[in-house]
Amino acid sequence: MKQPIHSVIVGSGSYIPERRAPNADFLNNIFCDAAGAQLAKSNEETIRKLQEITGISERRYVTDDLVASDIAYFAAREALTTSGIDPESLDYVIVAHNFGDVRADNRRSDLVPTLAARVKHRLGIINPRTVAYDLPFGCPGWLQGVIQADYFLRSGDCRRAMVIGAETLSRVSDPHDRDSMIYSDGAGATILEAVEGPDPTGILAHAVRSDTIDHAYLLSMGLSNHPHPDDETLYLKMDGHKLYEYALKHVPPVIRECLDKAGLSIRDIRKVLIHQANEKMDEAILKRTFKLCGVAEAPAGVMPMTISWLGNSSVATLPTMYDLLVKGRLEDHALTPGSDILFASVGAGMNINAVAYRLS
Repeated sequence: MKQPIHSVIVGSGSYIPERRAPNADFLNNIFCDAAGAQLAKSNEETIRKLQEITGISERRYVTDDLVASDIAYFAAREALTTSGIDPESLDYVIVAHNFGDVRADNRRSDLVPTLAARVKHRLGIINPRTVAYDLPFGCPGWLQGVIQADYFLRSGDCRRAMVIGAETLSRVSDPHDRDSMIYSDGAGATILEAVEGPDPTGILAHAVRSDTIDHAYLLSMGLSNHPHPDDETLYLKMDGHKLYEYALKHVPPVIRECLDKAGLSIRDIRKVLIHQANEKMDEAILKRTFKLCGVAEAPAGVMPMTISWLGNSSVATLPTMYDLLVKGRLEDHALTPGSDILFASVGAGMNINAVAYRLS
């Protein structure tokens, strides 16, 4: 009798941009509110308050010669190299992003061909059966790609899929909006493989929700906050207060639904890898999740954080953090085979997803 098929991560890679941007780099910015009025607070106070809330002390930006498909390729190449997998054996290359390639000298999104097609081209994959496509799903895009890959693999029709998250938010952030200090650049890649066996391993379950009636435009594109913008360039805009409320209300139930599907207790989870959007928000989500699951307090060290030095790189935060974690590059965090971990993300749409995963 044929054994059940499980989707297991067999390789990972990441690209952390070389350019560091500490908070001090924003001291000379002219910050304005949505109405175009300059903020009354000093930049020192604005920056200090943002760091207290988000936990960000620096972030990473790509150099002017790079775009999102470049760093997606770098992460993909590392995943292939460290895993020893033949790229021609991939059935899918899925690239999650939201803005395509945005050049330093031209801030318009370049989406043709797809970033996945560009990555496949750069990798030199000849196999016409390696299907390459893009997935825009807000910040949860990479995790949604993993969910899609899981369906493909468990169907029995394919063996391997690469899922990449890559973004260059520095190219779409408004220098006159204080929220621009949150955003960063980066890329992470994972390779999933279909593994047959009687014991549950790899992806155990997932849960997803999408709320578009009242929450579709909590993240959107708009003109600069500057009262007299130089041009009609559109920048990423966020209703931070409402987004915070939405996340705290809806992310914990999605996580609990995922755990229930997997037959797991929150006590079974060794690490919670949550999208690095805002340190205070992530801590509040974690606290509410444990309480919702009947546990008074989350154990110390259960939630790794990278936002303090990497910022919010959207779809790249989760695969980057996973890669650093499994390669022992996150201080005071380690995993052993058999450990149950939880991925969760929330972002533009608004979309939320969660995946329960058991390391093999």
